[in-house]
Amino acid sequence: MKVTLVCVGKTDEKYIEEGIAKYTKRLIHYVKFNITVIPDIKNSKNLSQEQQKEKEGELILKQVDNSDTLMLLDEKGQQYRSVDFSKLLDKNMVSNVQHMVVVIGGPYGFSDRVYQRANGLLSLSKMTFSHQMIRLFFVEQLYRAFSIMRGEPYHHE
Repeated sequence: MKVTLVCVGKTDEKYIEEGIAKYTKRLIHYVKFNITVIPDIKNSKNLSQEQQKEKEGELILKQVDNSDTLMLLDEKGQQYRSVDFSKLLDKNMVSNVQHMVVVIGGPYGFSDRVYQRANGLLSLSKMTFSHQMIRLFFVEQLYRAFSIMRGEPYHHE
C-alpha cells in the first residue's frame, strides 16, 4: 500500500519540518509514503470562504485517482485510539487498497465535492490544532500504527 498525505499550504516552522522528516524517514521501512503540498490559494482575501474551499477542493481532487481511498482529516471525523487506527490501516491493506490519500484541508475545511468523494473522515482530536501541527501529528500516528502492526516496542499499552 502507498500512503500520500496531501496538505493545503506550506509548512514554515522549521521544528515541524524536522519532526515530519524524522517520521517520514522511519516510515520508509513500512510503507511507500509521500507528502504533496498544494500551494495556498492566491488572492484568497478577495474570496469568500466557500469560494476558497471550492478552489482548494479542485486542487485536492486533482491529486486523487478514481481507485484511491480518500480519507479527510476533519473535526467531524471518526476518532481512533492508536491501536484501532493501526487495525484500520491493516484492514485496508488486507482489502488490497493500493493507495490511500489522506488530506489536511485549508483553514475553512473542504468543499462539498471533496466530502462527497471521500471514503471516510478521520479526526485526531476534539481539540483544534494548526494545520501545520496536524501534519506532524498525523505522520507520527501513521508511524505508530505501522510499528503496532509489527509488534515493535514504540507504542506502550
